[in-house]
Amino acid sequence: MLIERERHDGIRSGTITVLFRRWRQRQATAGNVYRTALGRVAVDAIDVVAAEQITEADARAAGYPSAAAAVADLRGRPGDPVYRLRVRFVEEPDPRDELAASGDLPAEELESLAGRLARLDRASGTGPWTEATLDIISRRPAVRAADLAGELGRDPAQFKLDVRKLKNLGLTVSLGTGYRISARGAAYLASRSRDR
Repeated sequence: MLIERERHDGIRSGTITVLFRRWRQRQATAGNVYRTALGRVAVDAIDVVAAEQITEADARAAGYPSAAAAVADLRGRPGDPVYRLRVRFVEEPDPRDELAASGDLPAEELESLAGRLARLDRASGTGPWTEATLDIISRRPAVRAADLAGELGRDPAQFKLDVRKLKNLGLTVSLGTGYRISARGAAYLASRSRDR
């Protein structure tokens, strides 16, 4: 979920607890925690409101001086629904970071991880991709995703989505530019090398 940089400090401190979004289709779900540029943000509630129903109190909770300012800042097409999200900053560490930092992979966990990667490969409409993706990230850390995708002959947007799946398994870490293999990913790759 994208959150404007000028809202980061307010969400982190708790002074901003509401976001307004004009979306063609709902892009968040109440009860979920989203990873954002400012950290993890929970969406506690979400509902559709007419732009003219935005209250002064909700506008202030969203960091605006008035309801009119909140409405004026809405992006998207005027006919699209306006969503009011009740949000809060989640201070606990991202479980993916903790998972990625663990280089200890017992045999049963290695087997489970190999099975999950095989399922990702089977589910792909373009064929197996996990091994080649881990390999190129291992060989070329901190290289732009578009360059890595180009080297593999892959669509950059799909490549990024696939790398996110690997990150969710704790195998990669996102950098300012590109990615690197995590401690967990290095342990997995080392085990695969031993098996060959």
